[in-house]
Amino acid sequence: MRLLFRVVQQARRGTLLKTVGNFSTVSDVSGVHRDHGGKGDASTWLCGSSSHIEESVRNFVDVQVDFINEEEEGAFLKELDLSLKKKKYEFDHWDDAIHGFRETERVQWGAVCGAVIGRLRAHAFPQDDRLLGPVHVLDLDKAGYIKPHVDSVKFCGNTIAGISLLSDSIMRLVHVDEKTHWVDLLLPRRSLYVLRDEARYKFTHEILKDAESVFGGKHIPRHRRISIICRNLPE
Repeated sequence: MRLLFRVVQQARRGTLLKTVGNFSTVSDVSGVHRDHGGKGDASTWLCGSSSHIEESVRNFVDVQVDFINEEEEGAFLKELDLSLKKKKYEFDHWDDAIHGFRETERVQWGAVCGAVIGRLRAHAFPQDDRLLGPVHVLDLDKAGYIKPHVDSVKFCGNTIAGISLLSDSIMRLVHVDEKTHWVDLLLPRRSLYVLRDEARYKFTHEILKDAESVFGGKHIPRHRRISIICRNLPE
């Protein structure tokens, strides 16, 4: 079985984790990213089919530029390199959602990466939230992409948060009923994205192919991309 199926099975068994106590508030991470990466200037990372849909979705998405630094990115790559190299990129997926990927999951991290995971959880989730224990690591080949999909609302909660390593990328959200309503999120390398509530339930999300990776009329080259993903459990 594929890893995402195992994640679902772990959710069924009630595998969960409390947010790390040392990083209990968003203010704990206020110095990690530059100011222009937050919601105060969403025009730098969000564009959509209309100003109305941009404002509507903006309440449920967040992108923090430079959430981690180069040294922290290097620590993740060093920790993940051996386990990922043992796997081959796959071009089919058990639910046909991803093309050109390999993946793993991890519960235990070294000191640097563990501190980053703590910051991520503190920023994206309430302190008393029940979190899916294993962190999902998705390695997307340069030629790979993630197709439009909505994560299971039965086994995953109202929030998903991920750190992007190695490459900039474009995440597209499309309304499940009104296909002409969409927004694109620019996810720079080393940024954090958060999708909550309506952005999770009422919109599909996808990572665009390199040929389609355009933001504000400018091509955003899509190289190999690793995402470090945390989710909460349903209430």
